[in-house]
Amino acid sequence: MRRYRPVPAVLFAVSVCALVGGLLGGRVLATDERVPEHYKTFSAALAAIEASYVSEVDSDRLIYGAVRGMLATLDPHSSFFDPREYAQMRERQEGRYYGIGVSIQSVAGYITAANVFEDSPAYKVGIRRGDQFARISGEDAQGWSTEQAMVRLRGAKGTAVQIEVRRRGYEELIPFELIRDEVQIRTVQSYFMIDNETGYVHLKDFGENSSREVESALSELRSQGMRRLLFDVRGNPGGPLDQAIKVSNQFLPRRQMIVYTRGRVSNSDQDYRSQEQGDYIDIPMVVLTNRSSASASEIVAGALQDHDRAYIVGETTFGKALVQSVYRISGGAGLALTTAHYYTPSGRLIQRPWDSSFDEYLSYGLQDQDENQLHDPDDLKRTQGGRPVYSGGGIEPDRHVAGPVEGFNPTSFGRLLYSRGAFENYAVKFMAEGDTRVGQESVGRTRVARDFAVDDAMVADFKEQLRNDGFQIDEETFAQDREFVRAMIGFRIDEVLFNMTEARRRLISVDPQAQIALGLFGEAEKLAALSSGQNQAN
Repeated sequence: MRRYRPVPAVLFAVSVCALVGGLLGGRVLATDERVPEHYKTFSAALAAIEASYVSEVDSDRLIYGAVRGMLATLDPHSSFFDPREYAQMRERQEGRYYGIGVSIQSVAGYITAANVFEDSPAYKVGIRRGDQFARISGEDAQGWSTEQAMVRLRGAKGTAVQIEVRRRGYEELIPFELIRDEVQIRTVQSYFMIDNETGYVHLKDFGENSSREVESALSELRSQGMRRLLFDVRGNPGGPLDQAIKVSNQFLPRRQMIVYTRGRVSNSDQDYRSQEQGDYIDIPMVVLTNRSSASASEIVAGALQDHDRAYIVGETTFGKALVQSVYRISGGAGLALTTAHYYTPSGRLIQRPWDSSFDEYLSYGLQDQDENQLHDPDDLKRTQGGRPVYSGGGIEPDRHVAGPVEGFNPTSFGRLLYSRGAFENYAVKFMAEGDTRVGQESVGRTRVARDFAVDDAMVADFKEQLRNDGFQIDEETFAQDREFVRAMIGFRIDEVLFNMTEARRRLISVDPQAQIALGLFGEAEKLAALSSGQNQAN
């Protein structure tokens, strides 16, 4: 029996807003006269279930499940969004909403802060990841669904909401009054100067403001002396197509091909070129990718590689070259339907093939890569400068460096710790020196200053917490992961207590992929010279 697929971030990937209604319906009816008969079959089945099934059923659930089942026969990325999922998807793309700035999840019956957005109302008053929302607006929130809590936490700008949180190390609930405000969901989560000449930009996601965020980051870094750029799209699942084009345009001259799409529906065959002269066409660039870089991030990496504009370091990307048109349908629900393939400037279709159940395809991130992968000669393409690149399986880096988890390649045990949130759980034991946002005294929490060191005692304490949480520890395996463990402890504490820029800045200094990439700017400079010569010749 085919399982309904969840809607991970990768499925949001490249999105193109489209008009729906008569245009879509008319096309379908014109090409298949049997559709009215199909409607009758579906309606008869729905009526029989509603009338005769052993217990009462929710009609919406039946219909939504039927649509999901229908799309599951097509490809791994065509997806249905119920009204709540559709609203969340649009919110993610728009990059803003009104509320307190916390993403929540239900953990053991408690509404728990999964992430706190920087500069949001929650961040400013001192709410932290891992806090349990015990009371919201004076009501006991235990057992609430995330939907119930979301309704109470969001509201008009300038309005107040009272919450009380349960936090490790505090004997009593901590009360907060938050004033709702516009919350910005940033896709550039951090940028900074690594040294006197090297800028770093981390584009974690794509949304409707990504090109402006990248442009702002680059401008500020250039004012600080940036002469070369490490551009990080690792783990970036993609987003709106137009933003991938605009981000690429910042590094390319006018009229350069960035991507082209080909499909069956009207207007799906499009060529997308840079519309203006990029402001950063000569700066040497190294782009970091990994196996979770997908869709829009692959468009950027592919365009820069094909034009010999950047040296790609890391892992082969996910290989998602399907364009989804997002249709809003009745009742506030939505449909992301694959309507085209996209191709890089050299003619690469980077879409990986999928199996009938999509299981192997969607578990790609769990599979280690062979950097000496064999290629079909027919898949060979050439960059603008004549370098060989290949179709059919993601963007292959110019220099392969394994590192699926924050630039590291840990053992399966280390990956388990990361996926289970072991490092986040440990970080809640600490508080920042000088942080006066929460004035109550805590018990069993350690104060740390910026630039604290993760010493052997802290690693041993983390190991003891793992045992208390039920992890079985093999000493030999733990020793193999020691540097990864040390780095992740520091990263998560920095992220929770200080900010993502601080966390990423310190992590980059020990990130194996990034450190190798920083040693390859000589190759990036050769490409920059090659690209500049090609542009002058054109």
